Amino acid sequence: MMYSRRSCLAGLSALGVLAALPATAFAQADYPNRPLRIVVGFAPGGSNDIVARLLAEKLQKSLGQPAVVENKPGGGGAVAAAFVKSQPADGYTLMVGASGAMVVGPAIGAPAQYDTLADFEPVSILGTFPLVLIVNADSPHKTLKDLVAWSKANPSSSNYASASPTFTLAAELFKLRTGAMMQRVSYRGSNDSVMAVLGNQVTASMVDTLPAMPLLKDGKLRALAVTSTTRLAELPDVPTMAEAGVTGAEAVFWTGLFVPKGTPKEIVGKLEAEAKTTMQDPEVRQRLRALATEAASNSPAEFTSRITNDLKAWSEVAKTAKVTLE
Repeated sequence: MMYSRRSCLAGLSALGVLAALPATAFAQADYPNRPLRIVVGFAPGGSNDIVARLLAEKLQKSLGQPAVVENKPGGGGAVAAAFVKSQPADGYTLMVGASGAMVVGPAIGAPAQYDTLADFEPVSILGTFPLVLIVNADSPHKTLKDLVAWSKANPSSSNYASASPTFTLAAELFKLRTGAMMQRVSYRGSNDSVMAVLGNQVTASMVDTLPAMPLLKDGKLRALAVTSTTRLAELPDVPTMAEAGVTGAEAVFWTGLFVPKGTPKEIVGKLEAEAKTTMQDPEVRQRLRALATEAASNSPAEFTSRITNDLKAWSEVAKTAKVTLE
């Protein structure tokens, strides 16, 4: 078979172009061609872990590769973040990161193991959740107004339990907006904070709904307000902060998907699309709603903007309330 000189030159030119393409271009086109791991900064069983496992299940089905959840608890998620920061930016190490580690910790001056926006590519938010302000069911405080008035009259006896900087800043924001006089008492975990309220060791606590829900439903705890802008379906009789007469005390936190900085945009885009599909799945939404978490998704640009705004807002709260790491 005879080839023209022009055909030969065109073929050689094409080969030259292919040879000039970086190896990453081929890897992106074939992504993923091996297992993915999703790192979570908390122990198995918590809400972040559950979100990660729901995502892993869907990714495995849609991408045709195993997606393994790897738990690296410690530092409220900071240990996992520091680890993921150091991994190759190839799309095979993902992180389900909570706002506590990614915005609240930096806002109160946590040691600089990583920089959220400089060291990570935000892919998509995955879910949002408010906190709930609880007191013992036998407490004389029936409303937020009751609690605030009593705390001002009894500042030496009024306190609140907090298991992390996230809960502390939400409580301090509430204090700034109301003038409530409450001292912080630190506990190791949300369950401990809830039990402290149940045992009348503290006046109140600002906690996530998951550990408090069973005792709220059993009537052993009382919820005075939720920090979301709308009422929770699981607690329809509990007012929002605004409905209870406190404006500007909303506090909605999130869980999101991150990859190391420098991950190719094509891979970030593919993961964003997968996250969106997963979080719109009715089964996923129902399972998360049972945890008082609302499934959500957005673009990398939108997620980056949310992080930037949250960092600014919580830094101002921490500065005004003089909150520092213990």
